[in-house]
Amino acid sequence: MRTKFSSELMALTDELAQMARLTQEASERATAALTGSDLTAAYEVFALEEQVEIEHAKCEDRSVILLALEAPVARDLRHVVTAMQIADDLLAVSRALSRVADVVVRRYPDPVAPAVVLDSVAEMSGAVTLLIGTAVRVIAAQNPPRDRVLIPRDETVDRLRAHLVELAAADGWAHGSAMAIDIALLAHHFERAADHCVRIGRLIRFFHTGIPLYAQTEA
Repeated sequence: MRTKFSSELMALTDELAQMARLTQEASERATAALTGSDLTAAYEVFALEEQVEIEHAKCEDRSVILLALEAPVARDLRHVVTAMQIADDLLAVSRALSRVADVVVRRYPDPVAPAVVLDSVAEMSGAVTLLIGTAVRVIAAQNPPRDRVLIPRDETVDRLRAHLVELAAADGWAHGSAMAIDIALLAHHFERAADHCVRIGRLIRFFHTGIPLYAQTEA
């Protein structure tokens, strides 16, 4: 029975890793959609979100069954509960990326922003893609460091969010209110995706150390 339970935990981790890889691919395609007004890439983001939804359902079902039938305790309980929360975070990231793709589709064949603004949007998208890549590696790690943040907050994301919102709200903005709103929303979606990535790192640290999220420091 213990062997079966251990194999189920491993399967749960594998499903999370697959969700993370799909989310990373969606982030890469979202960047391509933004920078090239690429309609095909935008629709690929939507398709990847559907795959993430399927993997999320698998994780949720497996977790509920493990909790109901195995009544895990201590580290095993942390494993299952943490996995459920990480799956929710990955799904939230995937949905945020789909909202980014929505903007590309709505503005096609025009770009989502003027070139100078689009450069900052693309930089922010790239920073989020790097964070998701870190999440992929952390999820797959057997023994990540216990004494520091596993997915540190990228100051680039915060800086670019503030910059984009400032540009869109400036008195001299000459590209219309609709585009200004889209730019602010893109910044928000990427910021939310980054927040969820950071939280994934904190959840994994909780799993390995038992330190609650609220008690974790930046050390």
